[in-house]
Amino acid sequence: MNWRKSSYSDGSDGDMCVEIAELPTRITIRDSKDPARGTLSVPVDSFAAFVAGLKASGDV
Repeated sequence: MNWRKSSYSDGSDGDMCVEIAELPTRITIRDSKDPARGTLSVPVDSFAAFVAGLKASGDV
């Protein structure tokens, strides 16, 4: 999988972020501090709705 960190992560937040990997029908999420611990996988539509909700609330 091709993992990437949030574009909002910088030097001060680099140790407290998540990484995502995009699959054809799912988004997989993991803790960047402990990537071997486990992942969370959600349908692409659900993740898109989650991000849209964050943007609408002004948290992103």
